[in-house]
Amino acid sequence: MKFGPASPADAIGGVTVHTLRQGSLVLKKGTTIGPAEVEALNKAGVKEIVVVRLEEGDVSEDEAAASVAQAVAGEGVTVERAFTGRANLFAAQAGVLVVDRAAVDRINGVDEAITFATLSAFKPVVEGEMIATVKLIPFGVEATLRDAAVAAAGRDVLRIAPYVIKRVGVVSTLLPGLSPKVIDKTLRVTAERLAPAAASIIAERRVPHDEAALAASIKELLGLGAELVIVFGASAIADRRDVIPAAITEIGGAIEHFGMPVDPGNLLLIGSAGGVPVLGAPGCARSPVENGFDWVLMRLMAGLKVTRAEITGLGVGGLLMEIVTRPQPRTVADTEADRNVTAIVLAAGRSTRMGGPNKLLAEIDGKKLVRIVAEQALASKATDVIVVTGHQADLVEQALAGLKVKFVRNPDFAGGLASSVKTGIAAVPENADGAIVCLGDMPLISAQLIDQLIETFAPDRGHLIAVPVSDGRRGNPVLWSRRFFKELMTLDGDVGARHLIAKHTEAVAEVPVDGQSAFLDIDTPQALEAARRG
Repeated sequence: MKFGPASPADAIGGVTVHTLRQGSLVLKKGTTIGPAEVEALNKAGVKEIVVVRLEEGDVSEDEAAASVAQAVAGEGVTVERAFTGRANLFAAQAGVLVVDRAAVDRINGVDEAITFATLSAFKPVVEGEMIATVKLIPFGVEATLRDAAVAAAGRDVLRIAPYVIKRVGVVSTLLPGLSPKVIDKTLRVTAERLAPAAASIIAERRVPHDEAALAASIKELLGLGAELVIVFGASAIADRRDVIPAAITEIGGAIEHFGMPVDPGNLLLIGSAGGVPVLGAPGCARSPVENGFDWVLMRLMAGLKVTRAEITGLGVGGLLMEIVTRPQPRTVADTEADRNVTAIVLAAGRSTRMGGPNKLLAEIDGKKLVRIVAEQALASKATDVIVVTGHQADLVEQALAGLKVKFVRNPDFAGGLASSVKTGIAAVPENADGAIVCLGDMPLISAQLIDQLIETFAPDRGHLIAVPVSDGRRGNPVLWSRRFFKELMTLDGDVGARHLIAKHTEAVAEVPVDGQSAFLDIDTPQALEAARRG
């Protein structure tokens, strides 16, 4: 292949190496020079242009890319027409991408001119998804190099393993304290995981966390035609002799592997019974966020056996994310030390729905609303109390005269609730483990309720958000672990942090409450009168 400058007349048959712009002339990279191009170049006053010409024994970039792409495409893979030296490959069906890594390395090792890139091996893909690309770096390559790359490919370098498992059974074991809501959510999340494979849960069972009961349920689901059984334990699997593996072996099954170097997902168990895979799910499988469970589940759904060697080889890249419910640092938890909680009282709002007066300065039984809330926070087990002021800050602070609180002013209070939350969070002492956000217009919040939330807050057990609940309805105040402070600082506008609670449901601990104390806020004159009547 010849590469270099030439006069326009001598460049005929060559291909432009760079895009050329001169005056009104634009000649794009990759243009083959013909008489019309020579005329345009001469008219624009171009004396020299850099072109490349194929020589005998060379093949064009498109021909080479297409040849290699066709060679690597296996079952379930389609190849797009090569263009500008690139041939893209796509999934012709939904399934799991299977890659022969050694063959990929061989192809890329033939010559620097030929490159081949794929998605990660065993990635679940949908029909039409781009899974790989072959790109030729120069405008052409010696045919012998193209042939060497094709020979290096072998067979089925890339293929899509279609999903073959469609019927899934689920067993959830029960222990005191495990809410039915957790199991319901787990089933929803699992159904969503199975949906891309066009699979469904044919039956689900909830049984005591007991070997015999679990064994009977697994056997029942197998009898119903389950092609895969997933067991969600109320307690994490701690040993190969624990309840879940023991139940699998009791019905004649086998434990193929326990544990894997993927976090989250360490405590996964892979077993089988009657030729059907049985998975002991790690706790993270209850969350919709991708974790090690997904990696194994989707392979099994595609009928791919997951070997011990493959599991142990997942360590590099296996640290997916920090788990929000994991204790930090990894030390024996000091429960009391984890409960250094600051109370934040939000008292910066403009009371727009009150029609004029500042509701926080309204009185119930001779005491201003904001003072009632601040006194209850001070009477609680909160280590200290921060009051965020803004609208009529001087008057609000005067209403709290004599109380041992720290005032911080929110200059952006007109922007809404989020700015006050951020102002309060930014003022929390560095040694605090969490903050409980109280609304200054909720006079029925008691020190006792605040204490209940603080006592429920247990980072060592993954209880990082404490919320009062009545009849399935979540109220205020809410206690947040320091781990969520960064996210709280991203809030915007006149909305609170309810979406963060929904996002981190695995970290939420609910505190049952009676009555309306966690729900009554004074937003209107009518609400104020109702509170005064008591």
